[in-house]
Amino acid sequence: MSNAMAEYEADTERLTRRVYLGLREDNLDPQDVVALACELLDWFHHTDAVLEVVERNPAEVPQAEMTALARRILDDMGFEPGFDLAPERLETLREALRIVARDLPTRGIEGEPQIEVLEDCYPEGAGVRLADGARLNWGGPVLPSMCDDPTTALASLTTMIQESLLEWTWQVWPACPRHNLGVHASIREREVVWWCAGEDGHMLAPVGDLTRTQPQSRL
Repeated sequence: MSNAMAEYEADTERLTRRVYLGLREDNLDPQDVVALACELLDWFHHTDAVLEVVERNPAEVPQAEMTALARRILDDMGFEPGFDLAPERLETLREALRIVARDLPTRGIEGEPQIEVLEDCYPEGAGVRLADGARLNWGGPVLPSMCDDPTTALASLTTMIQESLLEWTWQVWPACPRHNLGVHASIREREVVWWCAGEDGHMLAPVGDLTRTQPQSRL
């Protein structure tokens, strides 16, 4: 990567974070929006919102209109705030882990797992660290954008944990005792359940309630 490109990316990230936080905290500085638009324009991002911000005098743009333009610029960039900028996403993911962790003893996993933000991966995401130090993030981490909705967060986290354990142990978990088939996390009527494909398909248990159908096991 050239020095110019690295400098552009650093400046753009800094300005994008400032604009997002200004929107979030309702104290948007119009000059930050203008600076971001100019930075994007210099690198040929000629969206309508960018051009409008650059071409107008910010002192003459009402705050509500500047706010709408800032949101359009972030949308055009495909910007997604990470866990540091949107901590409520991280709390949603932690709550999802508290639910699925209730099922882990049926796989012989004891102790309290923790969400681990993987800052060294791109895009930034999160995995799980078990009490014994083992890391579960096979197939890619859970992204912040998956954590706006509790149901989606739980389904994404459960799938990642299940796939990680399969890769780690080469044993299917959990399994339907009636059909001897591995089950998977599925969203059914806004609830995340362990779903078996046997016959016409059926729910084994809601995620978090697996101990009702399966005893605890030991690894």
